[in-house]
Amino acid sequence: MNRTEPIIQIKNMKKKYELGGETVMALQDVSLDIQKGDFISIIGPSGSGKSTFMNMIGCLDRPNSGKYMLDGEDVGKMKGSQLSVIRNKKIGFIFQNFNLISRLTAIENVELPLIYRGMKAMERREIALESLKKVGLVDRAPHLPTQLSGGQQQRVAIARALAGHPPILLADEPTGALDSKTSREILEIMNSLNEQGHTIILITHDLKVAKKASRVVRIHDGQLYENGGEWFADNRNGTEKH
Repeated sequence: MNRTEPIIQIKNMKKKYELGGETVMALQDVSLDIQKGDFISIIGPSGSGKSTFMNMIGCLDRPNSGKYMLDGEDVGKMKGSQLSVIRNKKIGFIFQNFNLISRLTAIENVELPLIYRGMKAMERREIALESLKKVGLVDRAPHLPTQLSGGQQQRVAIARALAGHPPILLADEPTGALDSKTSREILEIMNSLNEQGHTIILITHDLKVAKKASRVVRIHDGQLYENGGEWFADNRNGTEKH
């Protein structure tokens, strides 16, 4: 694997908000390189800036300053319509609450990003079935979300993220709504996908979850820190300190 060209390059990114007449610096001069094939977790408590940073990585919001290169493209120079296209092609989103459409079956939910690409019905059905197969859920393809367990719904969400073959999977607290056993199963799937070559960015507040990644970055007060054994030793309870 060629690891000389990062799939994500963020340099000196800043983001501020005006709240109640005060300026809040959500991100302070953040820089981060993520290589193709990385499995990286970004951990931080509520208010640390991790949600803001996730929105920047996912092209859901724009920074006030700094540079963001995504798979060789300068995101900062893109218009809204271009950002929508790059989100659809480059990033597969996995959310804590699954974000499945209740009136659609599992396979129809997985097909959604392919519909937005204008793909023909037969082709997108074939790809959706293959994606469900990767997460062990082909037999649940015709089921509605209400007929699935929480873990099964998250697997459908992962399959949907995989359907467009994006180079990056961005997972926002993917185990936050699941019990411990199901959380382990979901993390095992993500590890397997990473071994298959997917670049995975995992946003979490849970240290036990974060440590499943091969690389851990901590965010605190809008600043990033690469963490080693000393910080882990001070956080044995498994949750990032507030």
